[in-house]
Amino acid sequence: MASDVKICGMAITDWERVIAEGVRVPAGLSLGDLTADLTRMLGDPDPHIRDAVAFPTIATWISEGIYDDLLSALGDGMCTGLRVGLGESETDTVFRRSFSALVLAECIDRDNQANVLSDHTILSWGDQLTTWLTRENDLRGFVVAKGYAHAIAHGGDALAALSRSPKIGRMELLVLLDVIADRLLTPTKQFFVCAEEDRLAHAVVNILNRDLLELEVLEPWLARLANGAYMSGNANRNPFLVSGNVQKFLRSLHMQLSLGRNRPAVRADLLLTLSDHLRRTNAGFL
Repeated sequence: MASDVKICGMAITDWERVIAEGVRVPAGLSLGDLTADLTRMLGDPDPHIRDAVAFPTIATWISEGIYDDLLSALGDGMCTGLRVGLGESETDTVFRRSFSALVLAECIDRDNQANVLSDHTILSWGDQLTTWLTRENDLRGFVVAKGYAHAIAHGGDALAALSRSPKIGRMELLVLLDVIADRLLTPTKQFFVCAEEDRLAHAVVNILNRDLLELEVLEPWLARLANGAYMSGNANRNPFLVSGNVQKFLRSLHMQLSLGRNRPAVRADLLLTLSDHLRRTNAGFL
């Protein structure tokens, strides 16, 4: 990128200098104006601006507490970003939506550590995140020359952060599980190829780690997914687009529960149920 290209008030080279000098807030500039710059940069199709400058800067300032007094407004702005171009597919608006979700994950995790937000704020963000994730039509993982779009992966990261919030209770965790199932079972033209299923499975492990959900409610949820993992289709539809994403998710969830360091209370029993579903949906290989 040319060194004289400007993002709002600061040249990209000025932002790169901020990164090089320890991501300190530039003197003499308001945090509001800087945030407006960074928010626009989150939607830039240039992966360097978006992934190497804007996101790490805003994530660092969130984690260091620089935004604590403005965290609610920052997250509300990211929720607005979730709606930019929602419904479009294969357009550059996906970057704004996807990276807004990733910043929201950082905001929620900051509250998980510092308790600076109200219950209402977290629940409101959760509603808007889940609405966006179920309606997102652009499932591309990586875009040539533009880098990661990763809307589903970043949505998984946001749900994982949300599930860790002490302001989220049992009923909300059940909603998150249903949202993940709805997303996986929604017919799609896009097969997950950039670890989206791993990020969604990681969100589920975070939900399970709260130890608020009994096996009796988890088994029907798993059965619903397993039913969607049976290969089906016809001459006009690739059967893997019906079952493949669900199958990959179930395998990833099994791996994370089997090998992960986290040990939710239902782990042993849930693994038995999950293994049984995998045996039946992969009978030709086992």
